[in-house]
This record gives sequence, structure tokens and C-alpha cells, in this order.
Amino acid sequence: MMKRWGILPCNGLDKPAGQLAREIALYLAQDQAKTLACPVFLHSAPSVYAKVKEETQWLVLDGCNTRCASKLAAEAGFAVGKKINVSELTEKENLKLGRSLRLEPEALALAKRSALDLAAALFTARTDREEKTAAIPDGKGQTDSGVDFPASITYTEFRQDKFRFRVPQGEFFFNENDCWVWVQGQRARVGVSDYVQQSLSDIIFFSAPELGAEVEQFGVLGSLESSKAVFEVIAPVAGKVVAVNEELEGSPERVNENPYEQGWIAEVELTDWETDRELLLDAGQYLEYLKNKVADFHV
Repeated sequence: MMKRWGILPCNGLDKPAGQLAREIALYLAQDQAKTLACPVFLHSAPSVYAKVKEETQWLVLDGCNTRCASKLAAEAGFAVGKKINVSELTEKENLKLGRSLRLEPEALALAKRSALDLAAALFTARTDREEKTAAIPDGKGQTDSGVDFPASITYTEFRQDKFRFRVPQGEFFFNENDCWVWVQGQRARVGVSDYVQQSLSDIIFFSAPELGAEVEQFGVLGSLESSKAVFEVIAPVAGKVVAVNEELEGSPERVNENPYEQGWIAEVELTDWETDRELLLDAGQYLEYLKNKVADFHV
């Protein structure tokens, strides 16, 4: 079953961007009857949200690139479904916030528009997806996969200092951006390598590609975020996104557990596999490439 939505805004009320995040959160909480988390309570008395967090997926509203709300959500163990950086939003809208903590009419209008857009994109879409996934027999809330992926995988391992890296054997192909593809007919499953998950450390957020989206080889196919960095998944192949691993929306740490099996990213209907393959490394080639890479960079 899909989780309901909650809202965690920035607590930077001494800054205009924080006030804008607050306004967006208030519009959403009032008009959509969503759970609104208080950052102060969450930090000082997290037990207040112990029950609700288990059944809630959170929209996080950061005021700036410090991303305090995102960090607080990660510390609290919140399942984050969407993040918005208000400063990036104002930049996109060519809106400059003044110094006053009382928002100008243009900023208030942006807050209302943003709330309406988010409600339509997340809450309404979520209801539609709940109706569709309710009929999935396994009850996992995961987009149905059309790939008969291997039940077991054999790995080649090597060590560099204290780190151990795994590369799957068999028909796996990689780009030099450390993303893999496994192909069956005209369909392929895509994910990130063990090197990626170890470099990011604890992954706290997964931004999925849109179903039906067309992606070019070496285009962006979603992203993963940890407290250390944001990693864009670079598509090894071109095609149309036909499935995403929705398990990662609530449990992005599955990528850390095993990026080749339960931590896969998406499935793609291929456009031209034979052409794409010419620019990829097979498992053996990638193993040698990775050995050289970690020796140079010391993950």
C-alpha cells in the first residue's frame, strides 16, 4: 500500500527563502489536509512523529543549499518522496527575494502556484498510482517488471585499502559513469555499480525517471542522493522508460544493500542496442577500468 504524504518545511524563518518554504507548506497542509511536521519538535522530540513517520511519505521543502530540512529528514529516518529547494525555485522563476521577512505579493503568489502544482503532481498522481498498483499481486507497490532477471548472480571481487568492490559476471555492460545495463530482447534493466553506492555512502533519496520518458544514451535517468553528494544516473542505453523500481522511493537504502539486484533503478525499451553496445564495457573490461579508477582516486 502506498504511504500518505506529509510535509517537512525548512525552519529558517529568519531568512526570506525559509519564509517562502513555510508559505508553501501552509498552503499544502491547509488545502490538502496533509500532515505538517514541525522541524523544532522533530529535532528536540522526535518521538512525537514516531508513529506517523511509519505510514507517511514526506515532501521536504529546503530553503537553500544548506538543505537543513533534508538533513533533518535523514536523521529522523523519514521516507522522503520528493524534495524541493525553494532557492532553486525562485531562480527558475526569476524572482529575487528581498531582505524583508514579510514576503512581497510576487513571492506569495509563487508560494500558492507552487503549492497547487505540487498538489497536482504528487497528491493527485499518487491517488491514481494507488488505484493502479492495488491490483499488483505481489503487493510490493513496484511497477511490474518485464525483464526475466537472473535469480542469482556471481560476482568478482577485489579490494582497495579497506574497501571491497563487486562486479557481476555474465551479460552485464557498463558505461564509464559507473552505471550498468542487463539486456533481454528489446528490454533492459539499468542500475548503478557497487562503486557508486560505496562512494555515496548512505543513500537517503531516490528521484525516479518518469514512466514513458524517452532517454538518450548518456542522458540522465533519475538520481540518487546521500548526505555527501547527488549522483545522476547516466543511461547506458537509449530508449523509453517502461518501469521504475518504486521500492526505492520508500527504501533508497536498497541500493546500498545491493545495487545489482534489489537496488536496480529502471527498465528501458531499447531503441538501438547494437549501436549503444559499441560504447559500453563488458563486465571484464569494467573490472579493469574500476581497478584503475579506485587506485587513482582512493574512494
